[in-house]
Amino acid sequence: MQSSKKSNLVPIVIIASLFFIFGFVTWINGALIPFMKTINELTDAQSYLVASASYISFVVMALPASYILNKIGYKKGMSLGLIIMGIGALLFIPAAEARTYWVFLTGIFIQGVGMTLLQTAANPYITILGPMESGAKRIAIMGIANKIAGALGSLIFGALLLSGIDEVKEKLGSASIDEKNVLLDTMADSVFMPYVIMAVVLFVLGVLIRMAPLPDIEAEDSEDTVEGENTKTSIFQFPHLWLGVLALFVYVGAEVIAGDTIISYGISLGFTGEEAKFFTTYTLMAMVATYALGVFLIPKYVKQKTALIASAVLGIVFSLCILNTTGFTSVLFVAALGIANALVWPAIWPLTLQGLGKFTKTASALLVMAISGGAIIPPLYGRIVDANKNELIASGIDQVQATSSAATSSYWILIPCYALILFFAIWGHKIGKKQK
Repeated sequence: MQSSKKSNLVPIVIIASLFFIFGFVTWINGALIPFMKTINELTDAQSYLVASASYISFVVMALPASYILNKIGYKKGMSLGLIIMGIGALLFIPAAEARTYWVFLTGIFIQGVGMTLLQTAANPYITILGPMESGAKRIAIMGIANKIAGALGSLIFGALLLSGIDEVKEKLGSASIDEKNVLLDTMADSVFMPYVIMAVVLFVLGVLIRMAPLPDIEAEDSEDTVEGENTKTSIFQFPHLWLGVLALFVYVGAEVIAGDTIISYGISLGFTGEEAKFFTTYTLMAMVATYALGVFLIPKYVKQKTALIASAVLGIVFSLCILNTTGFTSVLFVAALGIANALVWPAIWPLTLQGLGKFTKTASALLVMAISGGAIIPPLYGRIVDANKNELIASGIDQVQATSSAATSSYWILIPCYALILFFAIWGHKIGKKQK
């Protein structure tokens, strides 16, 4: 498009490093949730505010991020986003010292603000860095970096923060108030060094990105603008954009369910925590393998639209398989959702941004806001599980069986999510576009 393939290689590698950071910071939430629950003595509902604090920032900050990017451009925006994330990481130090939950949540929110700015800049940048028809291929490369980082972050922070957590919980049951405070303070201190290192790395990367050889690029205008016909004057004149936002909203919800519920689902089926702690990695590795396939196939052998249709169909099929199997087989089908999910994000972005021209930054902000689906749909799954479990217990079924049965049957919520993605893939992305 604006650059040759060779000159695009360095920017692609740089942006891939940013997606690595997205993945690392996002997927450590799985370890932070049980960690925060223990050191701050929280209920389950309170502990899930860790995810909410992170995802809500995408709603609050996406449009302001679009305004900032319009003023300072993609490159400076990415640099600023990294520095803000570093500030958020530093807040974990006083939060650990005081063992104060709202300070932890503030740090997570500030990290989310920086990540929102980074996402609002990096996703459209990589999409328009080359031909739009190969946008999904470039984003699939970003996805590989993202999910490998997610797997590493989950394993590293799981080892650092959750080591000995079962023993601590056991001791808390019989400890005095003073002994309990010592145990929890010691456990809270384990976040100090990881987050100091994270802050330093983020600050350094923020400076390096500012000096990096990233070309200044802008999206092409739509066909009707180029031809001098009725030029679009409002973001509301692109109906396919809003359908893309909805598709991305339900997709993120489905992806978070696949990644964040699989461990608790395995435990509900009778697996030990030691066995189940690796289940999220299964989902992430399934995504990485499918991303690699997408890099090879798109767009030479498979169109972005076709990849999205296949992903949605697989999502529906795997969801039905979860509902109709039990035990480890059912867990594997939850992990297999990683295959269905991998190419959804890479395909929705270029299909949605195509032809938006000067509205690309604002449209990107709206798509980033759709990440809030990860804060809304998974808790909805949890509420359905609770309601089904209580109903089964009331009917005389024992709690263990009621919990496993409710956890399995509640995965039906994924089916309408994938059905919406399928609609967008077949018809929705074409609505309002000028057809050749």
